[in-house]
Amino acid sequence: MEYRRMGRSGLQLSVLSFGSWVTFHKQINDNSADELMGIAYDNGINFFDNAEAYALGESEKMMGRVLKQKNWDRTSYTLSSKAYFGWRGAHNKPNQTGLSRKHLTEACHEALGRLQTDYLDIFFCHRPDTGVPIEEVVWTMHNLIQQGKVLYWGTSQWSGAEIMEAHRVADRFNLIAPTVEQPQYNMFERFKMEQDYLPVFKNAGMGTTIWSPLAAGFLTGKYNNGIPEGSRLAIEGFDWLKDRWIQDAKLEKVKKLSALANELGVSLAALAIAWTIKNPNVSTAILGATKKEQLTENLKALDVLPLLSTEVIEKIEGILQNKPFMDLS
Repeated sequence: MEYRRMGRSGLQLSVLSFGSWVTFHKQINDNSADELMGIAYDNGINFFDNAEAYALGESEKMMGRVLKQKNWDRTSYTLSSKAYFGWRGAHNKPNQTGLSRKHLTEACHEALGRLQTDYLDIFFCHRPDTGVPIEEVVWTMHNLIQQGKVLYWGTSQWSGAEIMEAHRVADRFNLIAPTVEQPQYNMFERFKMEQDYLPVFKNAGMGTTIWSPLAAGFLTGKYNNGIPEGSRLAIEGFDWLKDRWIQDAKLEKVKKLSALANELGVSLAALAIAWTIKNPNVSTAILGATKKEQLTENLKALDVLPLLSTEVIEKIEGILQNKPFMDLS
């Protein structure tokens, strides 16, 4: 396993990590979660990602039960949660969502309870909240760190401008600024990581814990001939994911990428994940798997990384035709 510093922070994260979005509680039970987290940990993964909204809190409860059963040394892994959406779904009341001091503080306490831990290594603001002054958000996260409940705080799906505004506020009041962003990044979702965040990486030294490196499984090639039963895109309530990825033009590109992966003697999944972690601004790519065979295959991305020569990258770009345009004039 390769480990990278989370931006300019001192925290070291395994370049591949394990998350529970969609899978925990919705697709797998405690036994499967126990097996998958065990495989991840045994292969050197030291970052486990979660959020209050995943399966309406049940995802964190499941991960908490597994971690209690495993009884790993708490100092050997990092654990995250995120707050914004709340966990009550349609039953959320005012102050049970968003980034107010009230919700962030209560969400932190609730996550600690569900995960059965004394502190969160990373606590993310799961989305920006235009209804809350940025000063309130930064002060709240600073205070949670000062209280020892959180070690690092981050943002998720914020714009580069919003992240820099948080840093400006932190600098003004001598507070702890966010050190990590969690964006979506994959072969089809590139703008934030490859253009919008470049000033953030340069000026603020932010790390990134990227999600959906396989575009919800689309970049495994398993949807090339339809939607398999039991797959993520077949889950009720995830039609938006299906509409986003199952498009003819994208499917054609995936088929060409599959052919390139075959030439290299690797799986498309391992190639797609390796492509994301070749970007030096990626601290870790979060893997999500429902079967041990999937996770084992995804871990092979580490072996594929050295194969990504300039020539191979050029072939990939020739297929994708979607590299963000950089106007340096």
